[in-house]
Amino acid sequence: MPHAPDREYFSLDAPAQKLELVLYAMGLLDTGYRFGGRNPEAGLDCSGMVSYIVEQISGRKLPHNAASIADQTRPIDQVEMQPGDLVFFNTQRRRHSHMGIYIGDGKFIHAPSSRGAVRVERLDSRYFAPRIDGIRTLAASG
Repeated sequence: MPHAPDREYFSLDAPAQKLELVLYAMGLLDTGYRFGGRNPEAGLDCSGMVSYIVEQISGRKLPHNAASIADQTRPIDQVEMQPGDLVFFNTQRRRHSHMGIYIGDGKFIHAPSSRGAVRVERLDSRYFAPRIDGIRTLAASG
């Protein structure tokens, strides 16, 4: 799918911030899930976790909605995926209904509603592999 080269996507200021994203997310492991949750004290949902971490690292806000975050971030192919990139899933019969942060080694971290805590999963799991519907990066293009 061709992308408009002149489109402005949300990006982090420095490449090292993608690694910070992963490290920050790892520090949130076992944080409780809460639908609509925007901070670790109250609980987090998938997009709340990502937007919270991005704001802590960059001082800038992403929307608190997985599909809106997908719209504002630059699509990449799965073979280009690096730690700190965002992975999107169709888990509710609609595009980009769930998301997580790729941490490398075929794994991602997310805030799932099932079993209710931030945790690491494998992208090639029977549940997630067929539901991947987009990879986005927060790295600036070029």
